[in-house]
Amino acid sequence: MTPPKRQLGIAVAAAIVIANMIGSGVFTIPGFQAAFAFKDPWTMMSTWAVGGVLALCGAAVYAELGSLMPRAGGEYVYLRDAYHPAVGFMSGWVSLVVGFSAPIAAAALLFASYVGAVVPALAGTAQTKLGGRVQTVFTVIKVLLIVTFVVAGLLVGTGDWGHFASRGEGLSMLGSRAGSANYAGALVYVSFAYSGWNAAAYIAGEIKQPQRTLPRALLLGTGIVMLLYLSLNLVFLYAVPPEAMAVDPVKQPVGDIAARALFGTHAGDLLSSLIALALVSAVSAMMMAGPRVYATMAADHALPHQLARYSTRGVPSVAVAVQCVLALGFAIVSDPDHLITLVGFTLAIFAALTVGAVFIFRARGRVSPFRTPLYPITPLLFVALSLWIVYFEASARPGLSAATLGVLVVGALIYLATARGKARTPIEADE
Repeated sequence: MTPPKRQLGIAVAAAIVIANMIGSGVFTIPGFQAAFAFKDPWTMMSTWAVGGVLALCGAAVYAELGSLMPRAGGEYVYLRDAYHPAVGFMSGWVSLVVGFSAPIAAAALLFASYVGAVVPALAGTAQTKLGGRVQTVFTVIKVLLIVTFVVAGLLVGTGDWGHFASRGEGLSMLGSRAGSANYAGALVYVSFAYSGWNAAAYIAGEIKQPQRTLPRALLLGTGIVMLLYLSLNLVFLYAVPPEAMAVDPVKQPVGDIAARALFGTHAGDLLSSLIALALVSAVSAMMMAGPRVYATMAADHALPHQLARYSTRGVPSVAVAVQCVLALGFAIVSDPDHLITLVGFTLAIFAALTVGAVFIFRARGRVSPFRTPLYPITPLLFVALSLWIVYFEASARPGLSAATLGVLVVGALIYLATARGKARTPIEADE
């Protein structure tokens, strides 16, 4: 067994954050929003701003936690040390089943949608350092493509600023329970698009000078993605009105609809092809981050020890294989809409728990090299908004709550059967 080496710099770490975040979501979710809740353009734009602020607040707190405990594993490590090994195990279990496997499956399914938009007849592992470099190259290309699309769309695209005319209640709908539930539901979709802002925390054990590099990578990557998302949604709405987005977000993704409206059919085919390639990059980034969590859990004896096996090139090869099998299973039995809402809802719960851990560590006198800006406002805002989303979404979609509860119950049974008393205590983990 070869332990991971610290060989990733800020460029690779930030690229992994960006690549994890920019996947299928932003090119598809505006369609789910328009079909699900509302068609007011400014209300739709506000959800992307709120989601970005939420992600930045979370990234700032994770930067403090990651600097305090610069080891691979992310939430699993933080929750294990802050609360109890059982809570850490449940977080890792959720990451295994929902946090990475489901988004990989969703990206794969939406990849098929974009390929199908271009060719209708088709509708329906490297070493760590080298993989990091390849990921950086693909991420740079992806960002440049998005910037090019935004600039070209605004300068030469055939759009209409009249699409931004207010419709319906707008943000005033938040004054009613039904309106708040709709807005919270829209934020679940947006949260899925922003998921991945914590990606660098999962590979902290392989980052050089993590106390310095990790916070910069988290905040830089998240900030860049927030700007890109706001710009993209501006262009989408400039290209087509919200009503045109609310067709079939899976069969007719918004990115494809907007590209064809702005530049014509042939340019639309080209952009859809480029978006499909971008989804491959997102899957690659998730495959790089997720298995590090399971390898850390296995090293703690919370999962089968085989998952902790690293190749001679620093890759947790068995964990990668398990991740592939689970993602394939999700892709076979589910659909993008269900996967997106399950991921957004479940991760909101554990992200809130993780951000809340910063209060526990500070109360214990644990001092991190990086301190969360605007503490305690930043973590309080994140926790309050996350719980607000969870409450309204659970009320509106009892089936979603039941599915999440089922995942947690299975995880609890596995913990009781195999991991209880085996995982290291928080004190041992710090030695």
